[in-house]
Amino acid sequence: MKLEGERESSNIEDRRGMGVGGVGGGIGIGTIAIALIAWYFGIDPSVVLQGSQAIQQQQAPQSAPRDPNAPRDAGSVFVGRVLASTEDAWEDIFRKTGNAYRKPTLVLYEGATQTACGTGQAAMGPFYCPGDEKLYIDLAFFRQLKDRFKAPGDFAQAYVIAHEVGHHVQKLTGVMSKVDGARGGGKGAEGMLVRMELQADCYAGIWGHYASDFKKVLEPGDLEEAIAAAGAVGDDNLQKQTQGRVVPDSFTHGSSEQRVRWFKRGFDSGNPGACDTFAARAP
Repeated sequence: MKLEGERESSNIEDRRGMGVGGVGGGIGIGTIAIALIAWYFGIDPSVVLQGSQAIQQQQAPQSAPRDPNAPRDAGSVFVGRVLASTEDAWEDIFRKTGNAYRKPTLVLYEGATQTACGTGQAAMGPFYCPGDEKLYIDLAFFRQLKDRFKAPGDFAQAYVIAHEVGHHVQKLTGVMSKVDGARGGGKGAEGMLVRMELQADCYAGIWGHYASDFKKVLEPGDLEEAIAAAGAVGDDNLQKQTQGRVVPDSFTHGSSEQRVRWFKRGFDSGNPGACDTFAARAP
């Protein structure tokens, strides 16, 4: 990606080196363990964390702002520029529909951090918390993306960020609340949870279309990097790695083929209307 000279988002909260901070009641070792297992099997850990906090609806304490004079590193610069490009894309899209886009915050942390959805752990991978409208990423995940999932490259990393931003768009458009209301029947290869995740993949493709068509930041091979990342984290691929067999009834994010197909649909069309995974007979 050609991000040199692109602006950086100001909506970055850098908690690295700060530790977990105050951990609110209602989440313990058992919940964290379940969330870790959930991530290992390809399940969105925020679902587990949100459930543990549903009764209390407790907001996370605010972290102290990062020293603006502290040395910048390549990782924070990269995510700042990628987040800025998602802001530009979605602000333009929302503006065309007569709506205002509310920007999310991206939180960088190490190991563990407190969120409005509970305690976030690096082992869970990146996730979006609708309770505070923040994306949480431990940059060590990008090494896992390369080494464990065999999906290297900066555009593969950008795809991960754009996917989580896609969940934020779903919150703003009311999709997330509808899925929460229907979660009882949401499991399986064609369930609501899978359709929500595939729509976030399609929205990531929308951002990729914008980055390629308007921002001109894509380079040869970038699209292939994102496709490799989408395929690597499909439920079928993760289940083969972890349990040696595929169980479609337990899918939460979609198969590799589905994730790649919906990402490409968004990338090729640039039209959010093409991302209605819920209307599709089979996602």
